[in-house]
Amino acid sequence: MTVTAHRTSEDRYRREREACSAELAIELAHLTRHIDDPIVKLKYLRSAIDGGCEGPVDLVPCAPIRRAWYRLRGLEMLYRLLGSDSGADTDVLERVRAARRAARRAIGTAIAAALFLLPALLAGLVINVSGDEASVQIAATRSAAAAVAAVAEPPRVEALDGRRRLEPLAESLPAEEAGTAPATIWLADRGADWELYSNGLRIETAYAIAGKPRSYIVHHRELGPQPGIHSKPVGIVFHTSESDLWPLEEAFAGELRRSSANLIRYVQRQQAYNYLIDRFGRVYRIVEDETRANHAGRGIWARNDDVYLDLNDAFLGVAFETRWEGGRSLPITRAQLIAGRNLTHYLRQRFAIAPEMCVTHGLTSVNPKRYLIGYHLDWASGFPFEAFGLPDLYELPTPSVSLFGFDYDDDFLNTLGEPWPGLLAAERLLKEEAQQRALTVDELRRERQRRYAEWSAYAPANASVTNESSSSQTPDKRG
Repeated sequence: MTVTAHRTSEDRYRREREACSAELAIELAHLTRHIDDPIVKLKYLRSAIDGGCEGPVDLVPCAPIRRAWYRLRGLEMLYRLLGSDSGADTDVLERVRAARRAARRAIGTAIAAALFLLPALLAGLVINVSGDEASVQIAATRSAAAAVAAVAEPPRVEALDGRRRLEPLAESLPAEEAGTAPATIWLADRGADWELYSNGLRIETAYAIAGKPRSYIVHHRELGPQPGIHSKPVGIVFHTSESDLWPLEEAFAGELRRSSANLIRYVQRQQAYNYLIDRFGRVYRIVEDETRANHAGRGIWARNDDVYLDLNDAFLGVAFETRWEGGRSLPITRAQLIAGRNLTHYLRQRFAIAPEMCVTHGLTSVNPKRYLIGYHLDWASGFPFEAFGLPDLYELPTPSVSLFGFDYDDDFLNTLGEPWPGLLAAERLLKEEAQQRALTVDELRRERQRRYAEWSAYAPANASVTNESSSSQTPDKRG
């Protein structure tokens, strides 16, 4: 009888203890990220969930305001918990207090924005009632919601370290340890318009066209242009498509498909990329691997002593259907991330591409007339190198700066926020060499810029394409 009563009580407890919403769970996990004491963390999580941290918040129709409210209530509960602990770190307590004030301001601003945009919503309803197409109402509603989201969802505040940081741009993937992976990537099956590879990569080939043949030279970082013309890609440049994006929701399925189809046709006409990955993770071959796409222009990249000044010919272009906004890319979907990783593994194996040669457009793009970096800034920060099994190239000295003296202006800083670590490292290298040679940094920059002008204008006479040896290129695995 006692056992039955105990089980009944336990089952009743489990029925009444409903799981918190996914949004609340995300905010609570974010707030407790830096709580090292597991007892304190567990006590806080229990009190936050059992203490009605959700309450009427889940009834708020606007997701950004709802998340901001969850964050504020969680911070207030954390502040009370730390305040009741006599041994709590006063510095931590002060940072939580500052984060709580910031969250209050964010909610106030979001509510004000929502009230301000209410007339736009009403206008959309009136237009719809008047007999115009329902798409007018949808467009007005989506624009208003996007404006509210932009105000209500500011960059996150790390509650326990006091520094403002942008949220990650793509969710991370687990390490590729579980399951069976092929030792090599090979063509498993194919149809008239598709190819399937042993690592799960599927490439749609219906839109594939041939571009111009690849033809480029390699420069030595000290000796300059080297003899011989090359025709095999040695790297990958990752891009964002900069196209319009519809919400990734079932209600917009038709618009999502049409938007991707229009993008594919545009990219094909422009021969803009070798590959395009849409928001559902579908990989499209646009320009054949053996031919160049118009994706990177006068980009600059280097590895060891080899320097490349023509990335269209030397590198493959891979674009994700997403957009650069506010100095960062919108998050790519998990499907895009997985497909992009599989595609990267395949291309690296097929062309023996070194991991340091898988770079982003924002790290390589320059304005050669003004000697400024950042002509394009897609993936100038936030690319998930680790999830792709690649080294963090934001840490490496930027070749356009260290080798050729390129600089950046206020517009670059206003857009990006701050230089990436490798850019600062490249500037330090310039400064150290200038000191060793008794030059000013400006004098050394001008010297390096003259070098770039000479190298980029070099055109070898009677050039012929070299045949890369099998030691530097692996066989074509596509069959």
